[in-house]
Amino acid sequence: MLWTILIILVVLWLLGFIGHFGGNLIHVLIVVAVIILIYNLVSGRRG
Repeated sequence: MLWTILIILVVLWLLGFIGHFGGNLIHVLIVVAVIILIYNLVSGRRG
């Protein structure tokens, strides 16, 4: 589920570069997605 959300956010972020879709909001979302990804990888290795 988390990976699906991250992939969707990355695709929307790339579309933002092509068509200026979403403005600054999409950049904030990709930063949040990367933080969640890093947290997931770190917490997954501990468990």
